[in-house]
Amino acid sequence: MTETREVRGDSGPRAAALVASRVVDVPDFPKPGIVFKDLMPLFADGAVFRQVIDEIVAYHGPDSFDVVAGVEARGFVVAAAVAYATGKGVVPVRKAGKLPRRTHSISYALEYGEATLEVHEDAFVAGQRVLVVDDVLATGGTAVAALELVELAGGAVAGFTVLMELSFLDGRARLAPRAVHTLLTV
Repeated sequence: MTETREVRGDSGPRAAALVASRVVDVPDFPKPGIVFKDLMPLFADGAVFRQVIDEIVAYHGPDSFDVVAGVEARGFVVAAAVAYATGKGVVPVRKAGKLPRRTHSISYALEYGEATLEVHEDAFVAGQRVLVVDDVLATGGTAVAALELVELAGGAVAGFTVLMELSFLDGRARLAPRAVHTLLTV
């Protein structure tokens, strides 16, 4: 598990320590040289997962957004929980070829390859306030694509939250001037 000393995040050291306590580093995944940050132990711990979702809701306030968009795949878990906790709907931002109707799509570079994200063309009502959530912010490619897709489909980005930010990859700078909320910054 990741050490919990000197932890930081936008929701304070308690929330950062909570996330850090449930992260497992997996070396050489998905390819050699990459250290994957596995958040599955956080999702599996009901009490901790609930506290993390409560932190996200408290940070944004349930009246600041109309719907939650989750980025495939672990972002779906977070988005569904935030949506349930606030009584809002949830919209998936999927990998290419996974949605059955007409979509908007954006391709982008990852730190270890390329990918394409899609959202249904009618996923949002014009001007609908969308809280976008994902598990990890790395280089920012996925986040930029997801936020642009929300806007392309007519939504207005009300916020962007991740459980963990890998600050050494400088993804936050790529999202500027948009605000980024992260529970744990490493």
